[in-house]
Amino acid sequence: MKRLFLWIVLVSTFGLAQETATDTTKHWTRKGVFTFLANQSSFSNWQAGGQNNFAGNVGVNYDFNYKKGDWNWDNKIIVAYGLTKIKGADTQKTDDRIEFNSLVGRKAIGYWFYSAFFNFKTQMDTGLDPASQTVKISHFFSPAFFQLGPGMLWKKSDNLKVNFAPATSKLIMVHNHFTELGSSFGVAQGETTRYELGAAVNGYYKFKLMENVSVENILNLYSNYLEEAQNVDLDYQLNIVMKINKFLSTNFAFQTIYDDNAFRGFQTKQIIGLGVNYGF
Repeated sequence: MKRLFLWIVLVSTFGLAQETATDTTKHWTRKGVFTFLANQSSFSNWQAGGQNNFAGNVGVNYDFNYKKGDWNWDNKIIVAYGLTKIKGADTQKTDDRIEFNSLVGRKAIGYWFYSAFFNFKTQMDTGLDPASQTVKISHFFSPAFFQLGPGMLWKKSDNLKVNFAPATSKLIMVHNHFTELGSSFGVAQGETTRYELGAAVNGYYKFKLMENVSVENILNLYSNYLEEAQNVDLDYQLNIVMKINKFLSTNFAFQTIYDDNAFRGFQTKQIIGLGVNYGF
């Protein structure tokens, strides 16, 4: 079953790449934003104390969507990487992710569509244990997460949609050196993959809070039928962009994750800073 799932993922991914490369119609809409966020603090004879520090984050958010007749095909790529440097300490990673989402739907009735979705997540750089900051616990493609499943999509617009996929396959992959002494991201000791079958709910809502202020919400839920179905994995992202002009904005990003295979508790991340944006 694992091999079959991998073949489905590879064939689906190849098909997506081929379709995008060969399309010459006007049914595609493409929009991307490159963002650089920076935070910096410096102190000189500051009696209240403080340490010089600098933090920077770069990100790419790219959408390419297709509409023709009763068919919708929405694709999103998110790439983000961030570092922080505090005087007297080693440089630390603050953000690191590669994510690809693809959702295809054929209209059923009203706002409802028959759908199928594919999701892929991984990272680019080595991750260190938060407690020691010396022990490596992850790196590129380890872990890598794949999800694929049919379902029903409720879509009012590109900015408001919810997909329900009650028969979703999920595959987690890690390198074998992370499972030599125990499990890693739910993958058992001595193994390199973990297969799950469950239900997924994916929601997207973007709106304007006021002029030049946009709010983006991304919610992903997953329950594994095969083991502890009551432990629902959660991944919620909130992005607020307060536009100053064409190129500058103040950006706030918040993300919380609950995945008991990785950590029994909520993981949270918050980033705020002045952003330089370039649309393409």
